[in-house]
Amino acid sequence: MHPNPVFHTAAAAENLAFARDRGFGVLATGGADTAPLLSHVPFLLSGDGAQVDLHLVRSNPIARTLTRGPLPARIAVSGADSYVSPDWYGIEDQVPTWNYVAVHLTGMLELRPQEELRGLIDRQSAFFEGRLAPKPAWTTAKMDPEALERLMRMIVPVRMTVEEVDGTWKLGQNKTTEVREEAAAHMDAYGFGAGPRVIAAMMRGV
Repeated sequence: MHPNPVFHTAAAAENLAFARDRGFGVLATGGADTAPLLSHVPFLLSGDGAQVDLHLVRSNPIARTLTRGPLPARIAVSGADSYVSPDWYGIEDQVPTWNYVAVHLTGMLELRPQEELRGLIDRQSAFFEGRLAPKPAWTTAKMDPEALERLMRMIVPVRMTVEEVDGTWKLGQNKTTEVREEAAAHMDAYGFGAGPRVIAAMMRGV
């Protein structure tokens, strides 16, 4: 998280909505005596923002560590981002930077009973398949029951109880409107993927 408070003005509801819609992030756990354990995971964030449900491969080091009990954890959720050239501001004595949106969800992570896994998989697939309409939604009912059971034995359900939410929306709020819009115009013309165009639009909206 960027330390400048000017980039932390988004309300908790806005940060949660961003994380919920994105549905994918980097799960991190670790302690003073170990390197952090990281895993890239899809997840479901509850409507009230109180819990995150996800699954891990049983052999994942985080999953193995959880067999000894709950762990403090964080999920970093990243959105669009873009390099910002000092030349784009139209003013002197600027330096290169990077604009981006990121939300961190922090709390306690725990294994859940294995019997919850099927429901979690069904809810996750329904959430993401719903975005593909009018494609008929994939469901676990399309699978051979024995094949599904074999695959489900390889993964475990996990839940994080959310205790803290923080978001960085670094969009040039420390610049004047005129300077920020000048940079956004150049960013639109940058042409390196969709990220710069998304960030440019967000810069104009702050």
